[in-house]
Amino acid sequence: MTRLAMLVRHPRRTLGALATVLAATGLTVASGADFTAQSANPANTFTAGTLSMSNSADNAAVLTASNLRPADPASVGTVDIANTGSLSGAFTLTRGTPADSDTSNPLSAKLNVVVDDCGTFSGSTAPNCGDGDDANKYTGTLADMGTAGHAITGLGSFAGSDKHRYRFRVSLDSSAGNAYQGDSSTVAFTWNAA
Repeated sequence: MTRLAMLVRHPRRTLGALATVLAATGLTVASGADFTAQSANPANTFTAGTLSMSNSADNAAVLTASNLRPADPASVGTVDIANTGSLSGAFTLTRGTPADSDTSNPLSAKLNVVVDDCGTFSGSTAPNCGDGDDANKYTGTLADMGTAGHAITGLGSFAGSDKHRYRFRVSLDSSAGNAYQGDSSTVAFTWNAA
């Protein structure tokens, strides 16, 4: 009698033997020793950077000039602008609307303004203004400053902790006649970063 015939004749024995083999295989697989490993990276932290600035003349005038005479040398004022944040930012300068005491003969149309970037501080050492390395940012009248064709160019990108010194010069144009005597003009300058 062949083995197959014997298995067919005794189905209970065959099923019992098969069940024993399956159980042994299951125990072997279930008790198998697998290698495992694990590594963690805890406390992943994310923070947003900052963009902020300081202004050495904050809430004060950069330049106040009185008793201006046509064609006299320019009056000068300086201001230090710093990026006190951790992110770089594009800095710009805008002017408010000039308030002229005489609207028929606005003094702002006769005030020649020059704005120069004297350079970046080296640590706490300020750059020298007027040493020939100044980057001109605006030359024109106060009235034209910021208007079409006379826009103040971008001041550039300041990295975190960058600090620049700006020099403002103003003079009364030689074409200012008697109609401008005693007139005044006031304007606000605003520094922006984005």
